[in-house]
Amino acid sequence: MASSLFTILENRSVISVSGVDSVSFLQGLVSNDVKQVSKTRVIWAAFLTPQGKFLHEFMIAGRPDRLLLDCEAGRRDDLLTRLKRYRLRSKVEINEEDNLIVAAAWGGSPSDNFTLSDEKGAAALLDDGFVFRDPRLTQAGLRLIFSSNTIEKTCADAGFTPSDQATYDAHRIALGLPDGSRDLEIEKALLLENGFEELGGIDFQKGCYVGQELTARTHYRALIKKRLLPVLIEGDAPPPGTALSVNGKDAGEMRSSSGVYGLALVRLATWQSAYDGKMTGGDATLRPQPTPWMKLPASAET
Repeated sequence: MASSLFTILENRSVISVSGVDSVSFLQGLVSNDVKQVSKTRVIWAAFLTPQGKFLHEFMIAGRPDRLLLDCEAGRRDDLLTRLKRYRLRSKVEINEEDNLIVAAAWGGSPSDNFTLSDEKGAAALLDDGFVFRDPRLTQAGLRLIFSSNTIEKTCADAGFTPSDQATYDAHRIALGLPDGSRDLEIEKALLLENGFEELGGIDFQKGCYVGQELTARTHYRALIKKRLLPVLIEGDAPPPGTALSVNGKDAGEMRSSSGVYGLALVRLATWQSAYDGKMTGGDATLRPQPTPWMKLPASAET
């Protein structure tokens, strides 16, 4: 049986949105349908610029008294500022939740200790916290939001062994899962280039939200020419932002990495033109490894 591991995600933090207008407030701002959030279901969503470019991604969990946003710790203050800017007359309170910690747990089957269905995003509200299947992919495992006093004991009692951030990163990267601004360039990235459609981070039927027009137009016109893909790295991993090439042609840009695995924003046509399927970046050779959930065109125009 595969090892059952958990990692405290120190690069994630929690914001709460409470009040009678909390659902309608977020519904007009984010890419997914907030009305689907409940104590038994969590969603993944993005907050965009009015021009449709990436600003923030987060998971939205529902407690009876508030919604919890599992977001980037290093950019939490920016998210708070932007949300409060849109608050206007909405009856909501937006607060830091410094007492809450986020963890990821994966591998083996200790999740059987929690009462969860097998569907992605399935959630269970516990007395002292919240546990849910990753709303992007069930293979990613679980997320837990608990107080700093109880989260490690909760994971250990469920049969998970402590691990580090690099090990978790290798796990999520192999699955092709982006991690906020480490993988999506702020005010430049497009959701459909980064798997949000296949991973359930967009609802095309929910109605208007900030940045919707570009996302919808890109979807219906099939304008995607770049995709965030897992890559197998031969040599030292190129730093994030390193230009990638195929026979001297621009093939994309490196994103986050861990060990021999990385994510790269790949120009599909250029990569597909490579006879051996390889790209170069710095002194390394990279071979894209699309995962089964990704819907890629058979070929793409440059």
